[in-house]
Amino acid sequence: MPDGLPDASTLPMSVAAEVTPAEHAQAALDRAVRYAETADAPNTLRAYRSDWQAFVAWCRDAGLAPLPAAPETVGAYLAAHADTHAAATLRRRLVTIARAHKQAGIAVFWAGHPAIRNVLRGIAREHGTAQRRAAALTTPEIRRLIAGCGDDLAGLRDRALILLGYAAALRRSEIVGVDREHLVFDAQGVRLTIPRSKGDQAGKGEEVGVPRGKRRETCPQRALEAWLQASDTRYGPVFRWVTRWGTVEPRRLSAGGVLLILRRRAEQAGIDGAGERISPHSLRAGFVTEAYRAGLRDEQIMQHTRHRDLASMRRYVRRARLLEDSAAHHLGL
Repeated sequence: MPDGLPDASTLPMSVAAEVTPAEHAQAALDRAVRYAETADAPNTLRAYRSDWQAFVAWCRDAGLAPLPAAPETVGAYLAAHADTHAAATLRRRLVTIARAHKQAGIAVFWAGHPAIRNVLRGIAREHGTAQRRAAALTTPEIRRLIAGCGDDLAGLRDRALILLGYAAALRRSEIVGVDREHLVFDAQGVRLTIPRSKGDQAGKGEEVGVPRGKRRETCPQRALEAWLQASDTRYGPVFRWVTRWGTVEPRRLSAGGVLLILRRRAEQAGIDGAGERISPHSLRAGFVTEAYRAGLRDEQIMQHTRHRDLASMRRYVRRARLLEDSAAHHLGL
């Protein structure tokens, strides 16, 4: 069975029989699966598949039916993982379970059932913690990061990755998804085409302009040109693995690889995130923070970052102005 849906072969025979009562129903379900596969990003599908497999395995061990799942079964599953999984992870797994029921044509499943809702509320009250946000890496931190990037292949790659990710406010999936065919260079800078992103699931494509930098050492265009020439990248993935022997592999850098690069460069530069985690999202968060401090309007920032939701983008803005806008300025202290 394709990603994101129940695999009838892994379920008890009595349950599997209930899932596929007739050939025409199964054919309709298969069509729905194919559409669902093209509607969701690969990372999303992988998360759904992993979450569903974990739920099915737990139900099998407990002697309970995963499909259709009783609300009490789902509540017990969430409670059983309250000590080992974050609340956000449990909520995502509930979404996966509800999605599986919907795609299997089981309309009676209700994720808001008291047996589920009250368990989640109890978990949040007892185990809930504030979500740890990504540190915002702004221009001063970016300069420190790339200062530690040498002129070897790994250094050239990391400098280009950091500067492009920051200047274009790219998401992690967008960074690793950049192909040479997506880049157009001219005297003014770089035009980057993003074929598909989180905010463009229909795949219409979006363009981002990255102007030529004022300083040679922090210019995204120069950094990209240097890396592309040194790695002899003429087509395909731009950001690739560099071996310990200093050779470039043709395979695309993974999202985990981007995380490792940023954390290694941050450690070299002595940047600890001030209690917040360093992640690929730190580049995007840093862009919004720096742009707002520079006086750019909301619509200017959102046009560049491709945010669809003003409230989501303004979370970064509030962090950037937390001290400037504090009412404590008026206390006379």
